[in-house]
Amino acid sequence: MQILLPEQIRQWDQYTIEHEPIASIDLMERAASKCVEWISSQHLLKQAFTIFCGKGNNGGDGLAIARMLSSKGVSVKCYILELGHKGTEDFQINLARLHERPVEIIYIQSTSQLYPVDKDNIIIDAIFGSGLNREPVGIISGVIRHINLAARPVISIDIPSGMFAGSSSKGNEIIKASFTLSFQCFKIAFVLPENEQFIGELVIIDIGLHPRFLNNLTIELEMLQKEVVKAIHKPRKRFAHKGTYGHALLIGGSYGKIGAIQLAARACLRSGAGLLTSCLPKCGYGIMQVSLPESMVITGSHDLMIKEAPATPAGYSAIGIGPGLGTAPETAGAFEQLLVQYHQPLVIDADALNLLAKHPALIRKIPPFSILTPHPKEFERLFDKTADDFERLTLARKKARELQLVIVLKGHYTFIAMPGGKGYFNTTGNPGMATGGSGDVLTGILTGLLAQGYRPEEAALLGVYLHGLAGDYAAAVKSEEAMIASDIIEFLPEAFKELHS
Repeated sequence: MQILLPEQIRQWDQYTIEHEPIASIDLMERAASKCVEWISSQHLLKQAFTIFCGKGNNGGDGLAIARMLSSKGVSVKCYILELGHKGTEDFQINLARLHERPVEIIYIQSTSQLYPVDKDNIIIDAIFGSGLNREPVGIISGVIRHINLAARPVISIDIPSGMFAGSSSKGNEIIKASFTLSFQCFKIAFVLPENEQFIGELVIIDIGLHPRFLNNLTIELEMLQKEVVKAIHKPRKRFAHKGTYGHALLIGGSYGKIGAIQLAARACLRSGAGLLTSCLPKCGYGIMQVSLPESMVITGSHDLMIKEAPATPAGYSAIGIGPGLGTAPETAGAFEQLLVQYHQPLVIDADALNLLAKHPALIRKIPPFSILTPHPKEFERLFDKTADDFERLTLARKKARELQLVIVLKGHYTFIAMPGGKGYFNTTGNPGMATGGSGDVLTGILTGLLAQGYRPEEAALLGVYLHGLAGDYAAAVKSEEAMIASDIIEFLPEAFKELHS
């Protein structure tokens, strides 16, 4: 599913009006009727509604919803904010139509005209849509505060009022919605942590915008969905053998952190790598040999840390580095040695990212199309602080293009920035995955997929999706609270099975 900017959404509306063809007021009617259908599907028609409307087309949606609810026998009250203009043409048409229904309409010129919302009412927020580009002030911010203080369920139409669709809304007065009914496609505002508290449950409603509009549109951001991942996934060949699926190398571990590379190694094998060698310090040799007999093990010269890169790294199909690695100066030297000797894409995570942050000159030595998997703090250490989530995404895309890397910025909607400029937000995963070792599991999955011959961009999309999907299966059985990283590995088989369905 595409993510469009506010101007592109406006253009899509206009294209539909011209090419369906359909009058703009009838398109508004369609959108409002779809919202009412959803309200009915939630068995809410026995409730009373208080609707707050601006004077733009979002307000027109609100007026149309009020009329349709009233025609179904629902008790409705409408507040209209007086914003110094008559309102859009479609707003005026819907206002005239609403006057034909027994709906109380109250015009608000100051917050003194606001009254407590009845305790059994549901609020519908139709003040501003996705075209908002100025911070709400004065009476508008007062009305938003009034709605939030009412402590009633709130349904926002298109986007919670006060929120910008395509830029940061930090500091704005924003409606705290229980549900957001948005039209046709995701907006970038919906997938960023800073807006989580305002959106509530998101529902994307198809209002039949003309599909041909998308054919000539450059889409830079997408939601990563099953159809894309299924097209990437390569089922096993009947005459394959272990050599068909590559020989992966994982480098990591230090005293007290052998568990990190053990998790990555288990995930690598579960993701389908034909062979795996784990490179770790001597203190981890017995642990790995006993806990994971399917992995071969090589050790460096030091008991407690990695001090040198493995010999002949070019002999491996793919290499992942970082889980439990530590950041000792000797380890930094080994990492630099690997970057000099190995010229295929790497998977770089955890302490390997911290070493890059400590030694920025190494970043330019990373092989093109390598996959970096930072969480927000690691990203900040690597590429500098940003003021908000929007800036962080912009910087991730900039660095991916500039350095020709795949950057996997981990989070609830993990963001995958591609070297060509495109970005994907993952749609699988859950808060139960916010547990130590989850990132090590992802490193193992990505390394295993690279070893099997997936291109780095494909491995990143497939690996991130599978990682989240396995987490979803794990949460369904174990609960989000009780999940640990090993559970994600345990449910990787179920995730792969879903790609076969």
